[in-house]
Amino acid sequence: MSGRLWVLATVLAVLPIVAVTGCASTSPPPPPESRAGRPDRGAQLIARYGCGSCHTIPGVARADGLVGPPLTRFGARSYVAGELPNNADNLQRWIMDPQAVEPGTAMPKLGVSAIDAQDIAAYLYTLD
Repeated sequence: MSGRLWVLATVLAVLPIVAVTGCASTSPPPPPESRAGRPDRGAQLIARYGCGSCHTIPGVARADGLVGPPLTRFGARSYVAGELPNNADNLQRWIMDPQAVEPGTAMPKLGVSAIDAQDIAAYLYTLD
């Protein structure tokens, strides 16, 4: 086999392998933790704001609502509200004003302050 044909045959043999491995799907990395918040306070705030009346939230007493999605394993999710990449800034924005992110969403604006949203996000990121 001539040199050119050998190179062409080698490229054609390797190309399908490269194409298949290049398309392999991997899980996205988990969202960053909200290191600035206090998860212990976040769990208390979740109870105080009544989040459990709509959501099932592990580790929060009486948080067994079925209106909104369960927040089980929230720390491993890729998106907030199916719209925003799951990171601390986006989660806090959603918690403070969900209507601004997704007008008409069933989640109401509860008057959550920025510091409270930070602590709630810190707790939710422990759920992985």
